[in-house]
Amino acid sequence: MGPANTSQISPNTFLLMGIPGLEHLHAWIGIPFCCMYVVALMGNVTILAVVKAERSLHQPMFLFLCMLSVTDLVLSTSTLPRMLCLFWLRARDITTDACLAQMYFIHSVTAMESGFFLAMAIDRYVAICDPLRHATILTHSRIANIGAAVVLRGVVFFFPHPILLKQLPYCRTRIIAHTYCEFMAVVKLACEDTGTTKRYSLSVASVIGSCDGFFIAVSYVLILRAVFHLPSQEASLKALGTCGSHVCVILVFYSTAVFTFLTHRFGHNVSPQIHIFIANMYLLVPPFLNPIVYGIRTKKIRDHVISSLKIKVAQLS
Repeated sequence: MGPANTSQISPNTFLLMGIPGLEHLHAWIGIPFCCMYVVALMGNVTILAVVKAERSLHQPMFLFLCMLSVTDLVLSTSTLPRMLCLFWLRARDITTDACLAQMYFIHSVTAMESGFFLAMAIDRYVAICDPLRHATILTHSRIANIGAAVVLRGVVFFFPHPILLKQLPYCRTRIIAHTYCEFMAVVKLACEDTGTTKRYSLSVASVIGSCDGFFIAVSYVLILRAVFHLPSQEASLKALGTCGSHVCVILVFYSTAVFTFLTHRFGHNVSPQIHIFIANMYLLVPPFLNPIVYGIRTKKIRDHVISSLKIKVAQLS
């Protein structure tokens, strides 16, 4: 399918181009994307179902994990189905309101995900460094307040995004050279000065990301210091294995976000294909990895899933 004729595009519609230069591979690219989406859906729904069914899992770590799973479901569902329609059905058009709504969900939910990573890091810090006071420090009411604060932060700080972008005139072209409605890709289409909009977006994203990243790093440094002072070598190795897998997921989330941010600012020589690929990984990989790392590698959740499967197999036989 060739480039769209911009003269036939409705003023209330954008056209998603996909990955420039790789349009002939869109159908194949959609296959791993779809597999990751299915795994993300099944994994996060399983975590929510298991924690809800098992009262012994109503602990801070698992309650924060449920909040993270909800954000993963919202993030992947707000982007992947539309992306697969682009890849497989060549459905390129998206209304302006739908585009701005998708953009808002992406920014607000990723801010929430960053906040829940921080909450889980603090939970691990308290559990390892001050285990006797863990239950009294992180009560259910405090967990609910932390979750509400994280959600409110994501909702409020990015609420001006769609309002600011809705007011901009888009008289250059309506074609977005991306697989989804990415903020910078849309802003570039405006035909008036967008300096204020860009500065607001980049400042909010950088402040939230840098603050969360700093406190996450401090939490895990303190955790590692406490782990190396544990009397049992077995306990130290177990804690290191758990924290190591958590840190890997967090690094994937923040490294792709930082790469995307830096390429917009300084990476003018980075090819569009690489930039779009990394931007997609920023949205696809965390919802895919989180249920694997936090779910399958967590013994209580793994044991509950295995026992439930054994019961169902026994009933069928």
